Amino acid sequence: MAAIATVRTAPLGTVETLRRIDGLLDRLDTGDVRGGAAAALSLGEVDRLIARLQSVRLSLVAEADRSEIASGSGLTGTSAWLALSTRRDGGQAARDVRLAAALDSDLPATRAALAAGDVSTEHAHVIARATAQLPDGLSLHERAAIEGDLVRRARLVDPATLRKEGRRILSATERSRAEVDAHEDHVLRAEEEAALAKSRLTWHHNGDGTTTGHFTLPSLAAAILAKTVQQIASPRRFAQRAATVAKAAGAGTRAEVEVATWDAFRTADGDWAHRYGKAFVELLEHLPTDSLSGKVAATVVVTIDHDRLEAAVGAAHLDTGQDLSAGEVRRLACNAGILPAVLGGRSVPLDLGRQERFFTEAQRTALATRYDSCAAHGCDRPYAWSELHHEDPWSRGGRTDLAKAVPLCGHHHRRAHDGRYSHHVVTDVQGRKTVTFALRR
Repeated sequence: MAAIATVRTAPLGTVETLRRIDGLLDRLDTGDVRGGAAAALSLGEVDRLIARLQSVRLSLVAEADRSEIASGSGLTGTSAWLALSTRRDGGQAARDVRLAAALDSDLPATRAALAAGDVSTEHAHVIARATAQLPDGLSLHERAAIEGDLVRRARLVDPATLRKEGRRILSATERSRAEVDAHEDHVLRAEEEAALAKSRLTWHHNGDGTTTGHFTLPSLAAAILAKTVQQIASPRRFAQRAATVAKAAGAGTRAEVEVATWDAFRTADGDWAHRYGKAFVELLEHLPTDSLSGKVAATVVVTIDHDRLEAAVGAAHLDTGQDLSAGEVRRLACNAGILPAVLGGRSVPLDLGRQERFFTEAQRTALATRYDSCAAHGCDRPYAWSELHHEDPWSRGGRTDLAKAVPLCGHHHRRAHDGRYSHHVVTDVQGRKTVTFALRR
């Protein structure tokens, strides 16, 4: 019986292997990729390979850090050396060094998943941060269980979702809900305090009639600004009108309609950055200057479990997508005039009958959970700028009750009292009103 010879080849060195990969890329031609399915399959392979190469890169960064490579060049540390040698941003280089060290010493499951191309570096950053924020006293077994759970979720969700889930990852150790809530609250509070400490606003006069500025804000403040600017800049009916015009012009497929809608938008109003810039100008020009210590102008709806609010522990969710600690919500409740009725109290009357001529601040705040803009059909003026109009005129016996309040911007409120126009109010099943106007014939 003939013996079968086994030929063993020596493994290639790291540099030689990387050079061969580089050479193979020179031979790559994506011209054979045809159709969406083939493109999706190829993209999946590219992302997997990128993750694997990122794993190699981070392992090399960890080795450079262990070797104290920066000491031979007089640089301040590995982050400075990495930024200089790879021509990267200093902040990103620092993040890479921290992640490399964490993967090398504390996160074996994450390191393996990244090396296999199962998760991205963005996922790995989230896992490293979530595990670094864990409370003291956890056993090595509990920490391993938590990391394993995060890696499993990272294979299924995007980094933003994983970041939210990571705040409650203590549940992977079968801790009580109270302990999980307390940890989540601690993480959110730490993030909020750090964000406030990083707040900055600078501006420079360009000498040509313009001023250029830069700001860094906590996510809540940025959400209030962004929501208000977007409401001003994005008329609700624009897309519908543009789509109607596109269809009338012969656009057939949905894709053609969307392209025509976007082209019409850009032609009529410029790009988004310019449109947002004009909206920001309008916002600044309408800032109240007579009571700067008053309540928050923009309304952001906060959803939170009543028990968490009372205990001031846990997380609340904003309708703009961010999360807040319960303590921050309670602070906002003081500054933003959240109704005691919303929090379970009964001390603020919302229906005032004929005793009061004007709607109260409590009623205005209550309506903020229902409206985000003027009630006039197609109007995009923010709710915070609206005036409360009586659906049944007070002068004709109407009541100052919440169910009869209609938020209208100044323009439409004047039109509601303009005899040249008629208006019709429709109330939907959620109690939200829409007002349409028509010029009298």
